[in-house]
Amino acid sequence: MNQRPPNEPSRHFPQPHRLWDDPSRHASSLGCPSCQEFNRCGGVHTDAGILDCHDLCSCTDRGRCDNVCRFNPGLFVARMREIEGLGFENAPRVPVRSTPALPLIAPFVDHRYARSAMLDVPTVALSLYEVVNMATGEVHVTSRQALADRFRIPVNSTIVLSGVDKDAPIESWWALKNRPEILEKLFELGIGVVTSPNYSVLTDVPRTDNLHAMKRILLTWIEMAAAGLAAALHVNSRTEQDYQRWGDLIAERAEIQIIAFEFATGGGRGERIDWHVEQLSKLADRVGRGLALVIRGGGRKLPILRKHFAQVTLIETDAFYKAHRRRRAYLTEAGRLKWAKQLTPAGAAIDELLANNVAVVRAHFELGLEPELRLRSARRTANSNDETAQYGLLRYFDLASEAGGIAGDSHHMIATAKA
Repeated sequence: MNQRPPNEPSRHFPQPHRLWDDPSRHASSLGCPSCQEFNRCGGVHTDAGILDCHDLCSCTDRGRCDNVCRFNPGLFVARMREIEGLGFENAPRVPVRSTPALPLIAPFVDHRYARSAMLDVPTVALSLYEVVNMATGEVHVTSRQALADRFRIPVNSTIVLSGVDKDAPIESWWALKNRPEILEKLFELGIGVVTSPNYSVLTDVPRTDNLHAMKRILLTWIEMAAAGLAAALHVNSRTEQDYQRWGDLIAERAEIQIIAFEFATGGGRGERIDWHVEQLSKLADRVGRGLALVIRGGGRKLPILRKHFAQVTLIETDAFYKAHRRRRAYLTEAGRLKWAKQLTPAGAAIDELLANNVAVVRAHFELGLEPELRLRSARRTANSNDETAQYGLLRYFDLASEAGGIAGDSHHMIATAKA
């Protein structure tokens, strides 16, 4: 068995759900009430059999550990200084700004490769870390036309910049010293919405590491909002107390009008996605004013979230990445989203395939919000002699032209839905 590096925790939890915090099922760990961060943290309530969260710091070489942990006091002090403590109360205020109207679905475009035409959609999501050169701190483009050319999108489209990514890019963002200048240039580009980086709030680290990540999220959001951008605060949370803290902050600060969340990794796993959806819904209800929500992943939870938020937008990534894997989206007669192989000649552009995927995926989610339409369509389909039976669903099938106005190759088109 391979040994973990000495600067990483040596204790391994093969069942990650044992570290999920749930005060309705588990009592607070015995060591938590005596911790100086207990009032801010709220304690941990897990099935992991730990005395407190410090049991999760089991590095054999604590001097090299990069967790924000008191067992490495030199690093801990430096990390506290960079964020001026773990509390939210000393974070600067910013002016209240208007919230742009966003659609239900914002298709994600990562790059322009294998495409020759513009994807003609009114709202597009891009990665913050593909618009900014993370090595040099320079914005890749200096005009909206250059931005449109770089990603082959309309010059007048509404841009949603996503701060969600793996740890390396978001840590690189924190390391950039010229963030204010970068954000000023993004404002000049007319970016519609930007979501703050989703610094990781992990379950297998001491809570001080979580609290440090949450404070960094808030500080980077403040920088974005101070630059004049409509910014979404990424409310990464591990416990109910974390959601309570975010909710109290948002209720107090009217300038926070958009929040963000990412379900594509840990937050969308198993039954935990339901817990996060419940906590987000409670947060929105507690705040007591109409909040907008931008999510990545978790599209099947849109109907629930829309009941609690004034506006919900899904940054949808499958349409783009599956097009590059030569997969075509289609809807079954029951309205389910399916993917079929779509082989293309060597070197052929995938513009039509991407346009189809964007439109069909959008239709899938829109249809999911219309249960009465689904029921009517199913009843009509039951009568095989009725030529109009499937209109309610079939009107979604021929959608490539809506997304990009790109004529497809009929030889490669899927003419009927597949079961």
